[in-house]
Amino acid sequence: MTIAKLWHPPGKNCGLCGDGSCRDFLRAVINEQKSYGDCPFYQEQSVKVEEQMREASYTGLDVLGHPYDFVLGPIPGEISARKIVLPFRGDLVEKMAIVKGDFVLGRPMGAGCPIPHVLQVIEADPITGVLTTWVVGPKVSRENVVKDVKAYHMIGFDGVAEHIRNEPLVGYRMSFLPGCCMMNLNHTGLVNMVLKKSFGLQIRIEDIRILAGING
Repeated sequence: MTIAKLWHPPGKNCGLCGDGSCRDFLRAVINEQKSYGDCPFYQEQSVKVEEQMREASYTGLDVLGHPYDFVLGPIPGEISARKIVLPFRGDLVEKMAIVKGDFVLGRPMGAGCPIPHVLQVIEADPITGVLTTWVVGPKVSRENVVKDVKAYHMIGFDGVAEHIRNEPLVGYRMSFLPGCCMMNLNHTGLVNMVLKKSFGLQIRIEDIRILAGING
């Protein structure tokens, strides 16, 4: 058996395959409406199942060659790790009437990421302006009404630790790769919650920074 029969997309929900999420893409493949080759991240290989199970999508290094402690994936039943953000103007949440279910566009300028993200709101606090969201990918912005907040602070993430090299510990700053990161860039953050659940370690990480390369 080869990877082609077991392969899963990387969970980036980028929309480049034409579907809104990796889950929708897999459903289309199962229904024979699409093939694995429609995903730009797919590379057919003839590898034994045991090798595929060892490391399907992640190498332990980000695009710049930095190692990370773990990958942050979604809580079961959700589409990405939860991303907690604060628009540079927190009053926009009330002014733009941002509520649960809305789609929001903005760039995580505080962390230095160059890519605007499209987020679906899980919870919106009209007092603090803090938004709890999922990353849904750029295709959504072409098919739905999107509220553009321009830029936001990346406050934290909440998700499940996967592909663990170093176990997350409360009170420690650790490096991680968000499974939804289209640039495949290492992030760092302060772990302030670790819960042992039946599905694994659910963790919350705050004070997010992107681990940049060093020139010279």
